[in-house]
Amino acid sequence: MQLSYWEKSSYLAYDYIILGAGITGLSLGIELATAFPNAKIAILERGIFPSGASTKNAGFACIGSLSEKIVDRNLMGDEAFLSLIEDRWEGLQILRQRLGDKAIDFQEYGGYELIFQQQDDVFLADMEEMNQCLKSLLGRATFSIEANANKAFGFNPKHIKTIIKNKHEGQIDTGKMMQSLSALCSSKGVQIFTNTNVHSLEEENQVVSVNCEAITFKAKHVFLCTNAFTKKFLPDEEIEPGRGQVVVTKPIEQLKIKGIFSFDEGYYYFRNINNRIIFGGGRNLDFEGESTTQFGSNPPILHKLKQYLEETILYQTPFEIDYHWSGIMAFGGKKQALIKKVSERIYVGARLNGMGVAIGSKVAKKLLTLLQQHS
Repeated sequence: MQLSYWEKSSYLAYDYIILGAGITGLSLGIELATAFPNAKIAILERGIFPSGASTKNAGFACIGSLSEKIVDRNLMGDEAFLSLIEDRWEGLQILRQRLGDKAIDFQEYGGYELIFQQQDDVFLADMEEMNQCLKSLLGRATFSIEANANKAFGFNPKHIKTIIKNKHEGQIDTGKMMQSLSALCSSKGVQIFTNTNVHSLEEENQVVSVNCEAITFKAKHVFLCTNAFTKKFLPDEEIEPGRGQVVVTKPIEQLKIKGIFSFDEGYYYFRNINNRIIFGGGRNLDFEGESTTQFGSNPPILHKLKQYLEETILYQTPFEIDYHWSGIMAFGGKKQALIKKVSERIYVGARLNGMGVAIGSKVAKKLLTLLQQHS
């Protein structure tokens, strides 16, 4: 590509370059521009829209269900578990305060976990202990058994025996959130390039060369906010991609469902939006097949999602699937995000374990702190 004088002098050299214009990348752009108002900052995004899960998630503003929290606590231990909950809670508050509830259409309808008739609900005995564990962070009891919710929401009573409410759960409009983050970034002077696929990074002479298909950008520091796609640059890191299948119904008259819902330790999740149901999950039916960075359908999982809609969630309610899509998340062994300095001038904030809406803003703040500690 032949570049003009103006292009070379104005568009190629930066103080900070962020790879990935998802929740974390845009939030980091805002953090950097606020901390260093005179810095020159760019965000490079490989797709027309963010390419992982930031514009493809269900819009859950949540800290998670009871069964998921019990599994997390047993896996991580109390200290790491509480740190993760704190990050999710604080991350959501940062997001809401930064953009405003109206701009992201935040609705605090609550979250609900469905317990099926055939399901072992031994973890219910741990509900009060979990409430006590979380009380120091959240200030009040989190989980409670919701009486009569099955009838109120219209679920199949032959399938659902218990519904557990989480008082601290809410939902957002993902599209509005991402547009608001992008607009705020741009208003602070951050340059956002889309359709800009980075092939490699070369660090030398106090600068990082960011090599794309036709041009090379230069930066004093580079931040990898590329989540599941980070192994392209850091092949030795523990990052496992996880594709999620999602369907959305056509509008349903007199839809009873309001709030965010999950079951099977959070592997299935659904919510209301504009008289529709967005329903996603089922990755646990085919971990191997869904461990991919390739977007696409998984017919058996899509069939299972439709079956749950027909037989349990929209029981005796006519509906049609309007369309479906997939998003790519990133996972690791103990659900902790990967946040670290990987070389003299390169940092990474990735592996958000399906919690990007909740922790993306906090990951960005931690990256800024890490940069300041090493500057």
